[in-house]
Amino acid sequence: MIAARVLRGAAGVAGFLVAAESFIRFGLGEGLVFPAPSAILLGAWELLADGVFLEGALATLTNWVLGLLAATAVAVPAGVLLGALPPAERAIRPVLEFLRPIPSVAIIPLAILLIPVDELMKVSVIVYASIWPILINTLYGMRDVDPMAKDTLRAFGFGPLAVLVRVSLPSAAPFVATGVRIAAGIALVLAVSAELVAGGVAGIGVYVNVAGSGNRMDLMMAATFWAGVLGVAANLVLLAGERRLFHWHRARTGEAES
Repeated sequence: MIAARVLRGAAGVAGFLVAAESFIRFGLGEGLVFPAPSAILLGAWELLADGVFLEGALATLTNWVLGLLAATAVAVPAGVLLGALPPAERAIRPVLEFLRPIPSVAIIPLAILLIPVDELMKVSVIVYASIWPILINTLYGMRDVDPMAKDTLRAFGFGPLAVLVRVSLPSAAPFVATGVRIAAGIALVLAVSAELVAGGVAGIGVYVNVAGSGNRMDLMMAATFWAGVLGVAANLVLLAGERRLFHWHRARTGEAES
């Protein structure tokens, strides 16, 4: 079944690329400056031997991972604490609901003014954007804990800390993992966006800016292509980890094996 899904996905991608290539090659997109998919893929292949791009990709990847790890380290304990203390969660909920919808890209200019260190500024923006899905999913995970399981442990004399460690945290873990997976995509978007807006010495966004200033649309799109590949790869790895570690949760919720 998985092989069939992969084949269908590959067929869809191939069909799209053929249609886009034909659209441009036969002059149907006259006036467009968008390069053909073949030119983008060729440029993406060439970038694998481009030291400047590889250095930039490493810088983006480093900021991305650091920001995601920092966001997880902040959001998970905060979500557990608020989930375990409903009055505190109700008190802080209005603040969360006010801050969460603010577009993270919009705070980049403010971050540039407030944080003079380039890499720290970029990581801080990534942390801000990534915190919300992890925090909210952790909160929902804490709410989803089976109350009967908690009552059972209390009936056997276990205290609040033991109930938290033995029941609440394991039950919320799949939600946390989902939040981290969602945050990974958001973190990559912010990592590249911060480089596009703030510039810097290296990064995929910096490389895109330089390629654009040189009117190299093929290299711009090739660099963007690799950013997309990183995002897809991270999502697949994290999804595979979820399915392996929390297969019991998928079975409990009735999710069909794919």
